[in-house]
Amino acid sequence: MSLVAIVGRPNVGKSTLFNRLVGMRQAIVDDISGVTRDRHYGRCEWCGREFSVVDTGGYTSNSDDVFESAIRDQVQIAIDEADLVLFMVEASTGITDYDAEIADVLRRTKKPVILCVNKVDTGEKMYDTYQFYSMGLGEVYGISAANGGGTGDLLDAVVKELPEETVTEDTHAGLPRITIVGKPNVGKSSLTNALLGVDRNIVTPVAGTTRDAIETYYNKFGHEFMLVDTAGIRKKGKVHEDLEFYSVLRSIRAIEHSDVCIMMIDATVGMEAQDMNIFNLIIKNRKACVLVVNKWDLFIKDSNTLKEYTIGLKARLAPFDDIPIIFTSVLKMQRIQDVLDAATEVYANYSRKIPTARLNEALLPVIEETPPPAWKGKYVKVKYITQLPTKFPAFAFFCNLPQYVKDPYKRFLENQLRRNFNLTGCPVQIFCRQK
Repeated sequence: MSLVAIVGRPNVGKSTLFNRLVGMRQAIVDDISGVTRDRHYGRCEWCGREFSVVDTGGYTSNSDDVFESAIRDQVQIAIDEADLVLFMVEASTGITDYDAEIADVLRRTKKPVILCVNKVDTGEKMYDTYQFYSMGLGEVYGISAANGGGTGDLLDAVVKELPEETVTEDTHAGLPRITIVGKPNVGKSSLTNALLGVDRNIVTPVAGTTRDAIETYYNKFGHEFMLVDTAGIRKKGKVHEDLEFYSVLRSIRAIEHSDVCIMMIDATVGMEAQDMNIFNLIIKNRKACVLVVNKWDLFIKDSNTLKEYTIGLKARLAPFDDIPIIFTSVLKMQRIQDVLDAATEVYANYSRKIPTARLNEALLPVIEETPPPAWKGKYVKVKYITQLPTKFPAFAFFCNLPQYVKDPYKRFLENQLRRNFNLTGCPVQIFCRQK
């Protein structure tokens, strides 16, 4: 999936545009410059093309001396990692020194750059956009990120400039891609080394040793797949180093291109907020998941500890708690094989295609016994069910009034699917369609 980076000086409206592109108020917006101190990531779809968007705020500094170099560093990282750079300026202020500084860097890149002038709220302000042609970055797009004016033309240009998503020739094409993710210093590289039987990746007690996503071919004990070790995804507010920002982007893209994510947490600290953010990222990208609780040997235990810990974890993960949970100690090589077996089983569930006849035979009697609640005196009748041809498990329920099937009943249908077919570790999507 292509990545679009929004760059520009503070307070030109990058976060406002980001929120509009991803369709939600995810980034904080304020008139004060420098509000965005972290990096926001989301997905946008336009004209059937889906791409990732990153808002590269957070390079403001109290020191003007550091400011210019920080801008240059952040823009350079965006150029290195992104497939397209969206350079944002402001109509009313004209070309500032900071704008010229960023434009100077962007003119030297081979990546496509689109220049958009924000805060063009009226027709008269369109005249203020023409001065930006002097920056030498090609076509200029006047937009209003706040009310959406001009964003359609801008997105048309973005989709047109994005590189075609070609499938590169891969000697291991068709193999499952299993990615190990988690916070820094939970044992991701140690698990990779333990699985491979060699010290493939550097391991130190210092968090953040792994800076890039490292891919390895694995073929042992009857298992064959591509194994990817990623850099730790740190809490956004703690991503200070530019190199670490680059690593987080790489980790996010590794999740996007994976089939199964082995998510690792530290048993001694439990499932924290940042772990939940990573888990939600996996689910949002509709990837299969195995949860590995590492450093279990360091946890003080009694006879009921394992059961209580598992119940607590599933409560945190709800409603998607149908995932394998493996308790390991990577350093002591405890239950490493269980992780492999769980990942292989989950991939089989993830790629399973259920015949339409079996789906209808198992679910239609249950639906007839427990039909969708009536809505305004109208009764919903489900006619038949089929699995959609997607990479992840998705099912279409054809009925007379799909608009009246609400989320609680969709969760009931998902539970019935899980009860009748082995979908452990896989997010399930349900669509109700007109018949």
